[in-house]
Amino acid sequence: MRIAVTGSIANDHLMSYPNRFADQLIAERLDRISLSLLTDELEIRYGGVAANIAFGLGSLGLTPLLVGAAGADFAAQEVWLKEHGVDTAGVRISDTLHTARFVCATDTAQNQIGFFYAGAMAEARHIDLADLLERTGGADLVVVSPDDPEAMVRHVRECVRLGVPFVADPSQQLARLDRAQARALLDNPRYLFTNEYEALLIQERTGWTEQQVLGRVGTWVTTQGAGGSRLARVGRTTTLVPAVPARDTVDPTGAGDAYRAGFLAALAWGLDHEEAARLGSAVASVVLECRGTQTYALDGDDVLDRLAGAYGAGAVKRLIPWLGARS
Repeated sequence: MRIAVTGSIANDHLMSYPNRFADQLIAERLDRISLSLLTDELEIRYGGVAANIAFGLGSLGLTPLLVGAAGADFAAQEVWLKEHGVDTAGVRISDTLHTARFVCATDTAQNQIGFFYAGAMAEARHIDLADLLERTGGADLVVVSPDDPEAMVRHVRECVRLGVPFVADPSQQLARLDRAQARALLDNPRYLFTNEYEALLIQERTGWTEQQVLGRVGTWVTTQGAGGSRLARVGRTTTLVPAVPARDTVDPTGAGDAYRAGFLAALAWGLDHEEAARLGSAVASVVLECRGTQTYALDGDDVLDRLAGAYGAGAVKRLIPWLGARS
């Protein structure tokens, strides 16, 4: 299965502030803040939802096509992604804007002050998906993940026109979408991915009930953190799949993207939905144990051990041919 992943590509600049932000604020002067806070740590990481999902798929042995917009500063991340099996032929490089950037500082009380610069991501609306797929060999499935809202809607409409199955994964962008945009994303996607909060938010944004949303999608996959994931389809019993527990949770960032990568890889291998959810949970557990969204390495035997530990030896039989080669 050839999977194209559309969405954000970003750089994350994460800093640690060794005190509390609140101690630097004067309650009577909150209308006129002028502060320069000295941080003692800086981590620069590759990120972006589409890039994270593509990285996961590549790490599992697939060759996903990454579709998004970045700046001239994308060169180093492009090399990194290519080294991990990602086809970057679908990335549009802006002549004037930097790659999207998230700059965030966290204090000792885990409070955060952050800024997101969309930058080149705004140019994703100019990507002609139909033309791109024709030039790059087509796709069997297109993932529409958080991106410039106009780009997300355009990609969905082109998938519908071309008859290409797609995945709706609006996640962080749900809060920014208006009703027409949110409804446009639910034009019969084969899969809809949300977490528990987003499952409620998508109902609020579309104005549709849970059953109405469910009637417009093939399979609705809802991740529930340590509670596992829920797979729902019209006319079928909802399936609850327990999570694979992480050995030590270091950083939850990127776990949802890793789950999607594992789920989609299993589909590409011809496995069923429950097996896909299990693999997604196993990959997510690996990411939970790492700091960063593209800093992990997958070992097939380790993933198989996690699956067997969580679901029993029978759960790994059909995955051995695929994951055994990743050891």
